[in-house]
Amino acid sequence: MKPSFLLITAFIFMAISCHNSNTKNIPPNSSGRLNNLNVVIENQHWQDTLGETIRSVFAANAKGLPQQEPMYSLSQLPPRVFNGFARKNRNVIMIENAPEKEFKVVKDSFARPQNVLLFKGPDLSSIAQVIQENHKEAIDIINRTEIKEKQRRIKKSPEDTGKLQDELGVKLLFPTAYRYAKEGDDFVWMRKDIENGSMELLAYQIPLNAIDEDENTLGDIIKIRDSIGKKYVPGPKEGTYLATDEAYAPYLFETKVGDKLAYEVKGVWDVEGSFMAGPFQMLIVKDKARNRYMIVEGFVFKPSSAKRNNMFEIESILRSVEFVD
Repeated sequence: MKPSFLLITAFIFMAISCHNSNTKNIPPNSSGRLNNLNVVIENQHWQDTLGETIRSVFAANAKGLPQQEPMYSLSQLPPRVFNGFARKNRNVIMIENAPEKEFKVVKDSFARPQNVLLFKGPDLSSIAQVIQENHKEAIDIINRTEIKEKQRRIKKSPEDTGKLQDELGVKLLFPTAYRYAKEGDDFVWMRKDIENGSMELLAYQIPLNAIDEDENTLGDIIKIRDSIGKKYVPGPKEGTYLATDEAYAPYLFETKVGDKLAYEVKGVWDVEGSFMAGPFQMLIVKDKARNRYMIVEGFVFKPSSAKRNNMFEIESILRSVEFVD
């Protein structure tokens, strides 16, 4: 084992142990750009197979985007410069030498909220294996932290949701930069102008029996989405309307919103009869009390530009949905 790897282990142990030993210290507020991870690793290991494993997992292509964009932006720094402001990042990846393989999350060690993701093992190849085995849990932890942070920022200037509550009995947390474009007939459309495009939010409901919970679930969802687009969301020319791009197979996930079961769909939209397209995301929430599925959806139009951060804002908004009486 290389001496530099042992130094990393010693550094991590002393930094975290010394910090946690003084319980009187209150960690400062964490900071940093959304969806940015600090990776504390020696330069030579970052360029070697361990670095390749980290990049293949945490900088993999984000799902549901029409072009390649990384899930997270990674900032690598060697242990000797991991101090001061660098310690305040909300999400930090570290490696540690240990007799046994282990994945561990240390909360609020240098700042709060913060996740220090420790990947342990007796050698570099073992640590790479720990990363592969635990990356889904790690990504889930990071996503929850970043969505919560985005929602905290939105709360500084939230839009009134009275129209949503009156029409559909739900609340969404979204910024005042959005405006109501259409409401009525159990349908609400909000939109926000951005440079070279726009961001759109839709909310509507359908009966529970409109979706079969079988192998055709995704097909039912897409049919419903396209029918809503045709009815409510016209394109730039007469006869054009919002639809789902059949060239990109959407991703379907099962999830939960509060205590309610839900489907999550990520894919690419287009405009039937026109050359417009972009990413979309949906939450289809099972609301048994009202015998309905409540659907909240967002999509972005921003041609020839990166859209990951825009879609992350959409996801943070959709994840804020609350049901009210």
